[in-house]
Amino acid sequence: MALVWPEKARESTRVRRSPFGHHHRTDRVGEGTGRGVGATMANFFEDNEDLQFYVEKGIDWAPLVRFAEYDFGEGSSFENVAEGVAFYRDILRMVGEFAAEEIAPRARAIDETGVTFQDGEVIEPKALTEIFDQMRALDLHRMCLPREFDGMNCPVLLYQITAELFARADVSVMAHFGFHQGMAMAMLAYSLFEGTTTFERDPIRIAKTRFEREIREIAEGKAWGSMDITEPDAGSDMAALKCVGEMDEEGNWYVTGRKIFITSGHGKYHFVIARTEKARSGDPEDAFAGLEGLSLFLVPTYEEDAQGKKRWLATIEGVEKKLGHNGSATVSIRFEKTPAHLIGKRGEGFRLMLLLMNNARIGVGFESLGLCEAAWRLARDYAAQRSSMGKTIDQHEMIADYLEEMATEIQAIRALAIDAAWHEEVGRKLDLALRIQPPEDPRQRAGLERERKAHQRRARALTPLLKYYAAERAVEIARRAIQIHGGYGYMRDYGAEKLLRDAVVFPIYEGTSQIQALMVMKDTLGEVVKHPSRFLKEMLRVRRRAFTARHPLERRVARVQLVSLRAIQHLIARVLRLKVHDIRRLPATEWLSALRKNWNPKRDFAPALLHAERLTRLLSHRAICEVLLDQALRFPEREELLCRFLERAEPRVEEEFRTISTTGDRLLQRLSARGEAGKSDAA
Repeated sequence: MALVWPEKARESTRVRRSPFGHHHRTDRVGEGTGRGVGATMANFFEDNEDLQFYVEKGIDWAPLVRFAEYDFGEGSSFENVAEGVAFYRDILRMVGEFAAEEIAPRARAIDETGVTFQDGEVIEPKALTEIFDQMRALDLHRMCLPREFDGMNCPVLLYQITAELFARADVSVMAHFGFHQGMAMAMLAYSLFEGTTTFERDPIRIAKTRFEREIREIAEGKAWGSMDITEPDAGSDMAALKCVGEMDEEGNWYVTGRKIFITSGHGKYHFVIARTEKARSGDPEDAFAGLEGLSLFLVPTYEEDAQGKKRWLATIEGVEKKLGHNGSATVSIRFEKTPAHLIGKRGEGFRLMLLLMNNARIGVGFESLGLCEAAWRLARDYAAQRSSMGKTIDQHEMIADYLEEMATEIQAIRALAIDAAWHEEVGRKLDLALRIQPPEDPRQRAGLERERKAHQRRARALTPLLKYYAAERAVEIARRAIQIHGGYGYMRDYGAEKLLRDAVVFPIYEGTSQIQALMVMKDTLGEVVKHPSRFLKEMLRVRRRAFTARHPLERRVARVQLVSLRAIQHLIARVLRLKVHDIRRLPATEWLSALRKNWNPKRDFAPALLHAERLTRLLSHRAICEVLLDQALRFPEREELLCRFLERAEPRVEEEFRTISTTGDRLLQRLSARGEAGKSDAA
């Protein structure tokens, strides 16, 4: 059973096939499902007004539809943007129904059964297998793939929205789902990057791509992939990776080493980061001893004969027993001279990994959002029916405040997630357009290049903020759901404890919260160091807007922005004080040169490193306020949401600034003293 492609002439009452094998009209969800006339099926898209706002108003679909349809050229399935959006809406309705009716009811069984390991094979829960059989029948693994691979050609943003819907039903299902289509799209992206995908020009279509066979296999639901980075002695510190890639005399590559904590690592296709370059001198400061010595490989872990029997090329050593995400297999795997395919060039592994990780981190933001939505609704519904002291507990002031804060945070995360995903995709699509069909007019080409850079800068800025904020809030919102349930929340019967178990990993995987904070700190302070005059001009503009902007909400948001800029200014000043203290030991003629270069991030940025998470929280609040203000100025009905968020954000950012500006010296002095003592002992 497959989704029907949209026809040129759309009819609001055309017959589609439901996710459950019944024909029904798309305007009467639930008819013909065995529930009786007028029965309504649960639907995680249709019961979410805030999500519908984005689909109907909040998202600028035009560039995404035009990119996907090559500006409605020959072969396009749509005549205009509205037709494309209508099709995307139909997909979200279908996925919302599927998530609510088929995944959510199986979530408990998946959690209780979990994955097991027997005779070298990972055994999935029966309920999970049933869900993925239906996903395959619905062609969901083809959602974002181009039509050249029989895909639906949908924007990646649509896929990210479905991630929220799936994660609301069960995050382990979403995690495993992501390593199907996500890996197929990564194969295509890597082939585009290395230049092994070619295009026909009239009409524009993919003529050939390097991994077409593998992409089609995944699209058919017959295989999936994984991203293999972590090793026993190397997690966030990728420079410490020891897995090696070696080339024989005939130019064939082989990978040897052990990887751990690999999500969906029982799949066929593994993207493996391995060391191919050795430090030329044995000096740990040599670039090849670190990230520049890494390369990326596609490694098939088994082959199948005509009867479907597997011959393993790598060894799955076991399945981790985890706190949550019990339907998602997390494995350890060993490669022993396993045949591998180099992607890109030697030494590009870290750079290529980041191409995949950016979308993966945005995906974690949407997964976290889905879990938050589930936790809030569970707590809200329980509070509405639980009576205490003469009224339901949702009418008690503290619980009402909890519930409103949870709802506000969810809408804030969604605003940040949609904005990050939109800029990421538009930036990528502009890059692709400039590669395959650049405008002949140099001025037009330069204009598109400026747009591309602007979108990619915005995506780079928002992605770690989203990953950090959504993951941390998911843990807190899940914990609040337990608290609202009281003693019942601690028991397995109500499901609240499962949500907390599932949430705890969000601040850990796909880059810990601390790694996200370090990225934010590095990019933010680095930009100020490179362009100090630009920073000062921004401070002046924001300060002026905080007092003179016409709209009161603009003034309030400007004050939040100003606090963030003051925090950045304070950290820069502290960093410079340390640097100046060091260079005073040099001859005065060398001061200016030392101030401009020879920066050591580990030593010189200590005050900023200490407060990186506080700065990240502050900048997350600022980014959300900016996105919500933009919405409020365009859609007056969104003003209430911005007001609600500002009530929470304003005192928080002031507190973060106070902590940044008044604490840390004592700890830094203690750490510095220990460091000097260590050097003396070593000498």
